[in-house]
Amino acid sequence: MQFNKQYFSGGSMGQRPKAGKFIAALTLGAIAVLALKPTPAHAWWNGDWSARKAITIDTSSAGANISDPIGTTPVLVRLDVSDFTFDAANPDGSDLRFVAGDDKTPLAYHIEKYDHLLGQAFVWVSVPDLKPAAQTNIYLYYGNQKATAGDDAKGTYDANMVAVYHFGEHNAPPKDLTSNGNTALTPGQADDFALIGPGERLDGQSTIQLPGSPSLAWTAGQAMTWSAWVNETALQPNAVLYSRTDGTNTVQIGVDSGIPFVAVTNAAGTQRTSAGAAIMAASWHQLMVVTGANITLYVDGVSYGTLAAPLPALNAIAYLGGDATTGAAAATAVPPATPGNATKPAAATPTPVAPSAAAATGFIGSIDELEISNVARPLGFIKFAAIGQGNNPLAGKLITYAAEEKPASWFSGPFAVILGSVTPDGWVIIGILAMMALVSWTVMADKISYVNRVGKANDKFLERYRNQSGDLTTLHQNQGDLAGLEASPLYGIYQIGAQEIRRRFAHIQGERLLSAQSIAAIRAALDGATVRQTQKLNRSMVLLTIAISGGPFLGLLGTVMGVMITFATIAEAGNVNINAIAPGISAALVATVAGLVVAIPALFGYNYLNSRISNGISDMHVFVDELESRMAEEYSPAPPNLEV
Repeated sequence: MQFNKQYFSGGSMGQRPKAGKFIAALTLGAIAVLALKPTPAHAWWNGDWSARKAITIDTSSAGANISDPIGTTPVLVRLDVSDFTFDAANPDGSDLRFVAGDDKTPLAYHIEKYDHLLGQAFVWVSVPDLKPAAQTNIYLYYGNQKATAGDDAKGTYDANMVAVYHFGEHNAPPKDLTSNGNTALTPGQADDFALIGPGERLDGQSTIQLPGSPSLAWTAGQAMTWSAWVNETALQPNAVLYSRTDGTNTVQIGVDSGIPFVAVTNAAGTQRTSAGAAIMAASWHQLMVVTGANITLYVDGVSYGTLAAPLPALNAIAYLGGDATTGAAAATAVPPATPGNATKPAAATPTPVAPSAAAATGFIGSIDELEISNVARPLGFIKFAAIGQGNNPLAGKLITYAAEEKPASWFSGPFAVILGSVTPDGWVIIGILAMMALVSWTVMADKISYVNRVGKANDKFLERYRNQSGDLTTLHQNQGDLAGLEASPLYGIYQIGAQEIRRRFAHIQGERLLSAQSIAAIRAALDGATVRQTQKLNRSMVLLTIAISGGPFLGLLGTVMGVMITFATIAEAGNVNINAIAPGISAALVATVAGLVVAIPALFGYNYLNSRISNGISDMHVFVDELESRMAEEYSPAPPNLEV
């Protein structure tokens, strides 16, 4: 008899091994995703830092609208509680780090002031080759308790910056932050509430003397940039803020009744920059002087006055708050430093003082952030400093701060806040659900692997069974061809049938025939084997049904208990607001989420496995019917010939 292949052409467990592998891989992948930390959406400079904030420096028309060249510049990063979480960083700011927009290149920086209690910080960051009319992104990293301070004040400024004073010292000479070591020769009076952290208070009677070191020496006609933030207490005539005299050459920078000026005295006499509109007293303004063939005075980043004269040669000490004739300065003038030593005075007679064209007075007010460069800074640099360091309305557009970012993780960000609010009873429910999830995922992985083995073994058995003819017991006797069929339910059923047939033929010497009663008895044995194989295929499937039906209910139980506890706690405390309710409700909902995480994969896995198992059971019933038919054809006696 030719075997009828159509009985096994559809629904066999061996027809879709690739689908089984896909489901298994999908299940194991889901386990891996839940067990492992997910990959961040963006690159993360260093995993030891738990938080970062993107900072955008916008010089485009939408920001500060600076279209002139800027170059490498120190950027003042102001941090306060409105844009920075001080509790997330170390109390001293030692874990602050700045990285370029490529999220790879560290940027030099130093902290001028960091007060986590008041929630205020001023940090200077070196941004190489800042582009005009463009947006530049940098990253601020923080959140590493093991980090040590990474300040690099000298690296914050380029080689052309020869002196920088933040005036943060108390009862000590102001310190130069550059690598030139141009620390002041005399102390001043600290002003703790200046524009950028602390500054220096000038009383019009005493001065701060700055060294005449080689790095601060000016040659005739040299390009130079001098800038400072000043706040004059009250308008006064010819108030000298900065003065430097060497022989007959003098340079003075000051404010004359609200008119900022630069005065140059040489052999030809004294000249001043042209006058502009008066500035207001008791307010901060930036004065910046740029020299070259001419001298240009900028006020708050805008050209204010010019002088058609070059810078005279100067190699002597300078005075802040007046000149050599101001108060005690005339009696305590320090001679110029010797070459190679920027801070140690030379044993020489005091520098002669040139006569002033007008009676000079000492400057009364405050000064902050004095910077001196040995090059003429470009216009974009000047505008950027005026906007970024002061109270310019465009400052909020020039530098903006993005929201705090955390590495993509199940244990950081909002999810960490939710988990931190879960109550102990909620953790018990979540723990039970986690065990159920582990059991159900293990069952799914094991059953998918098992039904795949069953399908392959069935295919192998059917291939040999289809080629068999005649005696149905010969396939069983050829054990060499049946290796690897132990997992096949069809082969197990066939073995039962072959044993029953051989047992009935054991004492028959002649023609081997089976009566209808014998075939019915063998069919009963085959039906029993089918039931046992069905039970084997369905083993452990009940665990998936428990996960599907029990997971959501356990999760709902945890949510209800969490909500009850949250409202009870709020009622006891008497504090009803969204900040008090939201964490507890969110944490309570975690239990429901956990229940769904258990049930949803189990539901998909159960439906897939149930379909595969149902097809396998159908294959067994079809095979039993086919085997019975073949027994009837092979072993039933031939009917007698009937003559008409």
